[in-house]
Amino acid sequence: MSASAAPHIPVLLEEVVHALRPAPGAVIVDATFGAGGYTRRLLDAGATVHAFDRDPDAIAAARGNPAGWPELHQEAPRLVLHPRRFSEMVESLAELGIARVDGIAMDIGVSSMQLDQPERGFAFSTNGPLDMRMSQEGESASDFLNSAEESRIADVLYTYGEERQSRRVARAIVAARPLETTEDFARVVRKALGYRVGAPKDPATRSFQAIRIHVNGELDELDAGLVAAEALLRAEGRLAVVSFHSLEDRVVKQFLREASGASASTSRHLPMSAPADAPTFADVSKAIRPSEAEVAGNPRSRSATLRSASRTPAPARSRKSA
Repeated sequence: MSASAAPHIPVLLEEVVHALRPAPGAVIVDATFGAGGYTRRLLDAGATVHAFDRDPDAIAAARGNPAGWPELHQEAPRLVLHPRRFSEMVESLAELGIARVDGIAMDIGVSSMQLDQPERGFAFSTNGPLDMRMSQEGESASDFLNSAEESRIADVLYTYGEERQSRRVARAIVAARPLETTEDFARVVRKALGYRVGAPKDPATRSFQAIRIHVNGELDELDAGLVAAEALLRAEGRLAVVSFHSLEDRVVKQFLREASGASASTSRHLPMSAPADAPTFADVSKAIRPSEAEVAGNPRSRSATLRSASRTPAPARSRKSA
């Protein structure tokens, strides 16, 4: 499949490209490659792109499509694929002798390709195995839901799904074990919450979000990715982060507030930085959201938020081990 025919529509594409300001010769990290929507535009602007994705399907699709990604096969490749988590970008680029980059794009959360493949188990719109693993390894959603203590499941639903009835849902999950499919999981949640067909929002949405975030360690990964971006960006380098729900956006907003000196550290994920640390980011943008036209053409963009900033010359902030 060519890049132009990719099933994933990149969200806030023009806004992300504007924030990154790609230019010929620039080195930019696409931290969440997916189907390569951002990468294609960055390459077309003349940049060299180092693309990260922990999902082996995304990497395999690009490698198996030489016509769609000729930059992979140039004598001096302008596209380099990294089949790794974006939290590992510092180490991965160091192996290639790269210590600084000009820009980093991060599109947080599950991709449309993952959502649209029933066998991946990310969505309840079609039935499939209860998996949800982005990297396709480690503990699956089914593993967790069928073995974790009720109190632990409730905590995950409340913390990552903001599910007010988390204890009721967790109790129903334990009573209905084993859960093997997305349909099993959705049915249990709906029954526990008294769902009626035709309601404006399916109550299973919050629980699916929560379990997916937990299984993939998404918020910790986001924290680590932002720290890596701070370490990698050169002075005046640009960071652009697109998030899709309030938990993610809260992490990004707080990180940039702290990094720009607008507030003291209060994140449970990021230890307090030393008061003497100079701001590492400036020109922090306000939240940018999709236009009505973009939402009409791509309903999945509805909840997206873009935040961007520019790296200052200050050294990366010191952090103590948690």
